Amino acid sequence: MSIVYVLIGLMLLVVGGEFLVRASVGLSFKLNLSKMVIGLTVVSFATSAPELLVSLQAALDGSPDIALGNVIGSNIANIALVLGLTAIISTLGIDSDFFKFNWPVMVLFSLGLYLALVNDAMISALEGFVLFFALIAYLVLLIRRAKNARPTEEGQNDEIDAGLSKTSYFKIVVWLLIGGSALYFGSEWLVMGAKDLAKSVGVSDYAISVTVIAIGTSVPELAASIIAAMKKEKAISLGNLIGSNIFNIASVLGLTSMITPIRVLDDSILNNMFWLLGFAVVLLPLSYLPLKLELNRWKGFILFAAYCVFIGLAFS
Repeated sequence: MSIVYVLIGLMLLVVGGEFLVRASVGLSFKLNLSKMVIGLTVVSFATSAPELLVSLQAALDGSPDIALGNVIGSNIANIALVLGLTAIISTLGIDSDFFKFNWPVMVLFSLGLYLALVNDAMISALEGFVLFFALIAYLVLLIRRAKNARPTEEGQNDEIDAGLSKTSYFKIVVWLLIGGSALYFGSEWLVMGAKDLAKSVGVSDYAISVTVIAIGTSVPELAASIIAAMKKEKAISLGNLIGSNIFNIASVLGLTSMITPIRVLDDSILNNMFWLLGFAVVLLPLSYLPLKLELNRWKGFILFAAYCVFIGLAFS
């Protein structure tokens, strides 16, 4: 049954990713916002829902290490696994504004999480509130910046999706509901099946959370990003990943810690924070060298290979 849950979960995640991308493209036309902004907000929030639900349940069940491991592992997977595989499939061009605003925000949130954990080995309710308030401030600033700048160089590819510009709000909402529901149930069943399989071979809870569960809850990002890249909606693909990392830290851990403080029970969590910070920071030199503002196939292979090393060390 575990294998059946995994297969059904993967199928639902692919379907959910397809509906989510279509809805987000249609929404970008309706709101006259760039697709990068839609990817950073609507798509990111929907694909972060599995992490939020898993982390809340884990924390309430008295397993904060699973909540932390899930978010840290998912954020690492988003950059190294998902972005790496997406770049291997289709070269990603990066807007210069990405490194002026969105990338620094992701690095700051990652650094803030590290400092909060190092300080007293826990995320308190106050720290969770600060994280969530910072997320609200970021979203307000993001939308204001988008309103003041007309999207010109984010790869709009209007000729590819011109039909979606006439999509009604009702249809967009229906697509979002279908996509969100498929992602939710797909992730639940995938994590359930993967966790059962991992436990059958005697793997610890933290190892499961930072690898199996993290990969499972990152599959929505993987599905949405690969589908977006194949549809040439590369701004949505990149924006979804960066936005999801920000949402994971600020909303998932922020909301969870406001309900119940999250404590570090495994020293490996702090060690893995260095991996998270390293993957976040390396995007800058990797994107500029040797070709400017581009993540091509060989750079994708580098990210993917580094992720394989991380997984090997996590299980060792």
